[in-house]
Amino acid sequence: MQRIALRKMLEQFYMEDIGSGDLSAQLISDCDNQQALIYAKQDGIVAGVEVIVEAFAVLDAEVRVSLLKKDGDEIAYGERIATLSGNPSILLTGERVVLNLLQRMSGIATATRSAIRTLNDPAIRICDTRKTTPGLRMLEKYAVTAGGGYNHRFGLYDGIMIKDNHIAAEGSISAAVAKAKAKHGHMVKIEVEIEDENQLREAIAAGPDIIMFDNCDPDTVRRFAQLTPPHIVTEASGGIDMRTLPTYRGTGVHYISLGFLTHSVSSLDISMDIVTGREQAQTAER
Repeated sequence: MQRIALRKMLEQFYMEDIGSGDLSAQLISDCDNQQALIYAKQDGIVAGVEVIVEAFAVLDAEVRVSLLKKDGDEIAYGERIATLSGNPSILLTGERVVLNLLQRMSGIATATRSAIRTLNDPAIRICDTRKTTPGLRMLEKYAVTAGGGYNHRFGLYDGIMIKDNHIAAEGSISAAVAKAKAKHGHMVKIEVEIEDENQLREAIAAGPDIIMFDNCDPDTVRRFAQLTPPHIVTEASGGIDMRTLPTYRGTGVHYISLGFLTHSVSSLDISMDIVTGREQAQTAER
């Protein structure tokens, strides 16, 4: 993740949550040092530990964060992800923003790892889509990589994707690809979305970098992958969920892009507790 961009995002999130001041935290007596634990309440894959560090640094550079897990680690119920030490009012002010992001990112990483295991085909890469939460794309796409997946394009600016509406507007796949090649340099990849064999053959003749088989069943994907020259990358997308994913095993496609990894995934249950008294002493001993 780009650290400058992350800090700017966190500042905006805090402005939304804190507003003119944390009224609840004002009830906490001043204290230079208090410990807190961030831990899992559900099995899964961790993603977003850098967010913990940067989020509390935005609020108070004196808060110390000790990370016990790294992104991509498996975690079981009750396991600790990080320990914190600092002013308790700061810890409590930052708690919800940190947990919201950590839970969301870990949920995405967990779903991605599950999809990879469910497909069980090392020749096919699982990747995401642009169906992300506005404002959170950098974090959500990073979480996909933490789970072992790959990123599709980040936005409309870093790749050309010629979809059905572009084809309809331009008149044909051939015309759309030709215009894209004429307008942009060799560093910009061109992907064409197709739905039937006639479109596939037209796309192959036009010579894009990638061809997506949209809303095609496994048998069709397998046949289309065999028809596509090896120098063109292939992708399957649309209508594929965790239930149907195993049926695409062995189809020969290079990528399967899954929108549900980011648009409808459940957050992983993660919590933070302030440690007091005897618990704090025991934590220090460890």
